[in-house]
Amino acid sequence: MTMIPLSILDLSPIVEGATAADAFHNTLHLAQHAERLGYKRYWLAEHHNMPGIACAATAVVIGYVAGGTKTVRVGSGGVMLPNHSPLIIAEQFGTLASLYPGRIDLGLGRAPGTDMLAARALRRDLAASAARFPQDVQELLHLFEPAAPGQAIRAVPGAGLRVPVWLLGSSLFSAELAAELGLPFAFASHFAPSEMIPALTLYRRYFKPSPYLDRPYAMLTVNVIAADTDAEARRQFTSLQQAFINLHRGRPGQIPPPVDDIEAIWSPLEKEGVNRSLAYAFVGGPETVARGLRSFIEARQPDELMITAHLYDQSARLRSFEIAAEVMGNAATR
Repeated sequence: MTMIPLSILDLSPIVEGATAADAFHNTLHLAQHAERLGYKRYWLAEHHNMPGIACAATAVVIGYVAGGTKTVRVGSGGVMLPNHSPLIIAEQFGTLASLYPGRIDLGLGRAPGTDMLAARALRRDLAASAARFPQDVQELLHLFEPAAPGQAIRAVPGAGLRVPVWLLGSSLFSAELAAELGLPFAFASHFAPSEMIPALTLYRRYFKPSPYLDRPYAMLTVNVIAADTDAEARRQFTSLQQAFINLHRGRPGQIPPPVDDIEAIWSPLEKEGVNRSLAYAFVGGPETVARGLRSFIEARQPDELMITAHLYDQSARLRSFEIAAEVMGNAATR
């Protein structure tokens, strides 16, 4: 298989019967496991008002993970910038970069990372906050540059640290902005597959070299649910499928345990919707997953692959990432 860097996106899932504290302990355990396996990055994603996702205070969780690991890069996949002022994020990630130099990434998203009611509670002004995203990104980049003499507002810490900034997207908007600003780009193919190819094409075609990057660098995120057998992987996958069903029904909750018969749970319309959202889910034993990833990488040519596995069972989650690293030959890619 083509050797490319392999990274992890973790949402710190809160499973049924567990607490956020349990989720954070599992996240650190997985990050330490990933570091031993040779994964390049370990990113956490900002979500709010989601009973099954614990990493709302993303910078805090990044600090917890970075403090419990030694070499893996830790970052946000992403921070939803319209929820925050650029100065606050520059200070938070300047602090992280000062504590863990050379190991912190800042991925930025434009979506609220929540439902509309919670978004209003976070931002008060939805339309204006999202519309300012390009300006806010540029302001944040400026805050990471060395402060000029007499500069009135500085990120302390943050100024001069040039924390690596990525733009994240599930549509064409961030792909176009990443190309214009010459930033690395990560696409959320794990839940929004339909725009992946157009976004990737646009980003590569219109990329402008910058002080941050001299050529386009695209990372694609996919679901990988791997187990020792195809049957066991398909069973573990039903936890994620149920989570999407509950989300579509407007009843998000904690991550449910796997079931033996997913067909008994969803309607034909729900099945179609979930399958469409999870089109880039590679589910199976080692050989099945290897074939699927090989085909995906050869067709899309990502510079880096980020995988996620939103599972109920922590041991199954650890094993899934272990198999993914094995079939990707990841120990040689760091």
